[in-house]
Amino acid sequence: MQMADPDTILLIEDEPQIRQTVASALEERAMHVLHASTGREGIAIAAAQHLDLVVLDLGLPDVEGVEVCREIRRGSTAPIVVMSARRTEQEKVTLLTAGADDYVTKPFGMSEFLARIQAQLRRARTPHRTTLSVHEVDGLTIDLPKRIVRRGAQMLHLSPIEWSILRTLAIHAGRAVTHQQIFDAVWSREFGNPSHYLRVYITYLRRKIERDPASPRVILTEPGVGYRLGFTDD
Repeated sequence: MQMADPDTILLIEDEPQIRQTVASALEERAMHVLHASTGREGIAIAAAQHLDLVVLDLGLPDVEGVEVCREIRRGSTAPIVVMSARRTEQEKVTLLTAGADDYVTKPFGMSEFLARIQAQLRRARTPHRTTLSVHEVDGLTIDLPKRIVRRGAQMLHLSPIEWSILRTLAIHAGRAVTHQQIFDAVWSREFGNPSHYLRVYITYLRRKIERDPASPRVILTEPGVGYRLGFTDD
């Protein structure tokens, strides 16, 4: 039986110690890691190599991280996971809008970081599942083609708006989806306060689909940014 080729990860990080720590963790998962210590070097490697995923640090010495993200996204569909010590909500929204798929804030736990990397790789391997897929999250089944949501054998009845919100998160499974992105997908209009609308409907939705709405595992909050679908069951 032929072994599958390892995933190729581009790691763009200017701090040698962090770069080595992250690279070692990825290599322990049988991934092939390419290193870049500057934004320009990372852009050049991304243009010349087939990549399965990019890990991008924002604090680079030569080019703003968001510009590196935009430049790589212009020529590549590989998932981009951002690492940053910055914590502003607007910066996270800007990164997701620029093409990043996920972000982790330094300092971060390596187990969570690797789980996010694996989730993005799984998502990238199945690019056509967005409209023809069934998602299993914490025992909840979301059947997009049949427009069915159930927990075990129990069918759950959602309002049209609740279904649209859940469907939007499922379509982008593995990614943080901003308030505005959900608002645009569900309401298709430019006025109103997306955060206020969503807080109300997410509360209703969680009461219906979560085992414990106070500790949600299906719809996860990205503070100040939006929401994401929890990790799918393997």
